[in-house]
Amino acid sequence: MILYLHGFRSSPQSFKARYLGERMQVLGLAHDYVCPQLPASPAAAIQLALGFAAACPVEQLTVVGSSLGGFYATWLAEHLGCRAVLLNPAVKPPRDLESYVGVTTHYHSVEPFEFKRDYIDELKALTIEKITVPQRYFLIAATGDEVLDWRDMVAHYPGAQQTVIEGSDHGIAEFADYADAVLAFCGIDVLPALAGAPH
Repeated sequence: MILYLHGFRSSPQSFKARYLGERMQVLGLAHDYVCPQLPASPAAAIQLALGFAAACPVEQLTVVGSSLGGFYATWLAEHLGCRAVLLNPAVKPPRDLESYVGVTTHYHSVEPFEFKRDYIDELKALTIEKITVPQRYFLIAATGDEVLDWRDMVAHYPGAQQTVIEGSDHGIAEFADYADAVLAFCGIDVLPALAGAPH
């Protein structure tokens, strides 16, 4: 199963989340793809993710996390022992999100989004200072990320499988070029989709 965790103020409507879901559908594996809307509270987001993760044997689970979702995915990989794919992950969100405390909106809707000061402490409690099993992780980092520093990402996941994209952006506009590598890391055979759909 793939559990996709979107980023800060994002949603299951993000390009990467939708594209990965579409690829899974083409492969006949739509039932093995879950992308919930995460609450603003980091502690609540982790509890929601743990609920979905519990439905799958840990060896069959990969958490794919984008931006803040990558921070959550790292915590889940360390505590559950599952695989994690990190797409321009936030590695220091207590610092990076301090200035976002307050009320704003989601990226894909006009619904209000409140990020409370208490959430900074929740993020601190979820911080993983050092990963323990690098083989569990696949990092995709873009040097052109305008929000987060790709060098922080590379340094935070030493020994992990890493793809550094020259240029690009925080959202990884070329994600379609890397989706099958992500699926392969998740243990999914992408060849059936290439061999031909049912006639």
